[in-house]
Amino acid sequence: MNKKLRKAVIAGNWKMNKTPAEAKELARAVKPLVKDAGCGVVLCVPYVDLQAVLDAVKGSAIGVGAENCHWAASGAFTGEVSAPMLASMGVRYVILGHSERRGYFGETDETVNKRLRAALDAGLNAIVCVGESLRQREQGVTAELVGLQTKIALGGVSKEELKRIIVAYEPIWAIGTGKTATAAQANEVCASIRATAAGLYGKDAADGLTVQYGGSMNAKNAAELLAQPDVDGGLIGGASLRPADFAEIVKAAGD
Repeated sequence: MNKKLRKAVIAGNWKMNKTPAEAKELARAVKPLVKDAGCGVVLCVPYVDLQAVLDAVKGSAIGVGAENCHWAASGAFTGEVSAPMLASMGVRYVILGHSERRGYFGETDETVNKRLRAALDAGLNAIVCVGESLRQREQGVTAELVGLQTKIALGGVSKEELKRIIVAYEPIWAIGTGKTATAAQANEVCASIRATAAGLYGKDAADGLTVQYGGSMNAKNAAELLAQPDVDGGLIGGASLRPADFAEIVKAAGD
């Protein structure tokens, strides 16, 4: 991390876990553990849990986010939730392009870009996910693939709007598998994402871009990963459901 240039952010991605009652209990447990955080803290939770978590963290610096949003403000899209709906609740963040959305639900680079446009227009901050499969890494195309995903996602985004975007590098082969990129591998790809942003917006804007690592970061490996110069935080899956572990990661980002 380079806190002189950009903000470190630890974001929990609860995925499809917790009822509203359970979510409120979990958020209340996290709240005092991160009250002195030296980084940004965000909890991204299922739609049905948003109000419960907003209520639970009220009065704290914790940001609340959704796990996806649609590209249309309204319309015949049964089962979807729009960015304006989220913003009207007080939600500040939204995850877009997560590998599970891409892999299970047909998300593409183009639809990620459309969703990002909608999120920005609604005043939300976006966590945009990019990353390669194990086969693609073995083929040696990681930098090219992640660069392309980043460029397409950011299409039509202004330099000013870039300030409301976090890019999360999520190697698909490390999501939910227990496998983690080495600190050097994570930093290399995060640096390449920053280089792509520099090509689009200039070095100063890219230096201010928060780039997270999102592949099975946990309490044990967080300090090593976050010590890398181009890893500015984490998008945390399983460990975000365990308050003590999540707080340990937040502490590592604040040190």
